[in-house]
Amino acid sequence: MAIVTKITRQSLERESKHTVVDCTYDVIEVEGKRYLQLDTYGSAQREINGKKSQSIRLSPEAIEQLKKIFMQNNL
Repeated sequence: MAIVTKITRQSLERESKHTVVDCTYDVIEVEGKRYLQLDTYGSAQREINGKKSQSIRLSPEAIEQLKKIFMQNNL
């Protein structure tokens, strides 16, 4: 699992195709700080369909950065 505290823009060298997967979220409080956790699950093509694949936990600072990114890019 990764805890993201800072988000930096970096342009992609090339676009690659992504598969569609399920994603769940929860809001977790750790030592008085609230985090947004996103969990993705294996695609239908994976060996173990539906197994948790990746977890990303966003710190309050990263959440604020994302809000600004959304606003600046009309997302």
